[in-house]
Amino acid sequence: MNKTILLVLRYAVAIILLQTLRYKFLAHPDSVYIFSTLGLEPYGRIGIGVLELIASILLVFNRKAWLGALLTTGLMAGAIFSHLTQLGIEVKGDGGTLFYMAVGTWILSLIVLWNKRKDIPLIN
Repeated sequence: MNKTILLVLRYAVAIILLQTLRYKFLAHPDSVYIFSTLGLEPYGRIGIGVLELIASILLVFNRKAWLGALLTTGLMAGAIFSHLTQLGIEVKGDGGTLFYMAVGTWILSLIVLWNKRKDIPLIN
């Protein structure tokens, strides 16, 4: 894959993760509702926020982007699973926006991970 396109994808995933942090860290009522429904309020909300922050930072650094993409893939898989099992596709009338953003971010992180697979120490 073209390096510029891969860079744009990495930064897009990082920006998506970063823009959701204010909701988690500032205890936005929708975020509190989601994590309360999952039985993870407040520690899960804050902990997942910290993991998303770490993933977004790792995505910015070329040699660690694989790790950020791997972490993001896992986090988004958890979000998708939560939507499918407990939250539903639509949460508080959002039309499924959170679910579709999680799916899109998951797909983008998989693309980044696949393209950075040669940087993974265990594979080399």
